[in-house]
Amino acid sequence: MSITVTTWSLEQTAPADLVPAGPPEDGSGVRIIRSEVVSPEFSRFLYTAVGGDVRWTDRLGWPYARWREFLERPGVETWVAYDHGTPAGYIELDAQKGGVVEISYFGLIPAFRGRRIGGHLLSVGAARAWDLAGRWQGLAPTERLWVHTCSKDGPYALDNYRRRGFRVFGTRTEEEPETSPPGPWPGAY
Repeated sequence: MSITVTTWSLEQTAPADLVPAGPPEDGSGVRIIRSEVVSPEFSRFLYTAVGGDVRWTDRLGWPYARWREFLERPGVETWVAYDHGTPAGYIELDAQKGGVVEISYFGLIPAFRGRRIGGHLLSVGAARAWDLAGRWQGLAPTERLWVHTCSKDGPYALDNYRRRGFRVFGTRTEEEPETSPPGPWPGAY
């Protein structure tokens, strides 16, 4: 059995494209902090906790060394949203050639969705993508920020990107095998 999946690629081409969302109204406990110490364990935790119910599977087979290799690349940053000290979600930036930065992963742990944390996290993460070269010697200034999302992601993902000033530059639809979500650990769902 298969499901139809639509994937949208979106971009910003100038810092002025960003339309920031403020912190949640009740978000006095929400903080967004860069994870500056390379930790494959923490990054894998975020990946599985956020993506487990929406079928993120491409990194599940990565061994420890592959996680470390990716995270140690210049211009890869992880920004984590914390709600009263508890990780709520993250945004991962990946600098590419020619002043391009990809938001490789972005999302919230299910218990934190629907609380207006996502717009704030995306706003902070996009702003940090635009000033990424200032933190990494030798990186070209950001000229383009891009991301993709798909119909398997949360129901508000595409709208959140659009509200933050991202524009769709590509759409594709394809059939994929239907799979059960892996959950944050085997057997969780």
